[in-house]
Amino acid sequence: MSDSGNPATGESAATATPAKRDRVFLVVVDDSPERAVALRYASLRVRNGGGRVALLRVMEPAEPMFWAGVGAMMAEERREEAEKVLSGLAAEVQEITGGMPILLIREGDPREALEALLAEDPRISILVLAAAADGGGPGPLISSLVGRNAGRLPLPVTIVPGGLSDAELERVT
Repeated sequence: MSDSGNPATGESAATATPAKRDRVFLVVVDDSPERAVALRYASLRVRNGGGRVALLRVMEPAEPMFWAGVGAMMAEERREEAEKVLSGLAAEVQEITGGMPILLIREGDPREALEALLAEDPRISILVLAAAADGGGPGPLISSLVGRNAGRLPLPVTIVPGGLSDAELERVT
């Protein structure tokens, strides 16, 4: 974590209140264009108010294969690709926040993997998702989380409009 803290308040990361310093903003890393907006929003929140970003990449489960060796090789390739994606995004987060994010890779259904992670990792304080900018609806993950399951979530969810510009993101964070 960086010691840059919040210049607006004069509070360094070292002297920030434990609640601010310990906050973890989780961003689900999918292949949607809105992901960039959610990532930037979370990173700016951390830069301006303390905390840390966590990135979750959920891989599709492996298809059952007749030859186990081929299946294992395909699973390893998917994991390497997930690591590559997270590594590139981690560099973006570090550039904005000054600190390295927490990198998480899971396998399975994205909603189920996210719910399992939230249940087992108390470090995560806020889930940051971005809605589609094209008006195509909120997407299946947002719909599931804020629908009838919303009352069961153990933390707040921030849904960022996917069409926000960098200047608008700076203004709201």
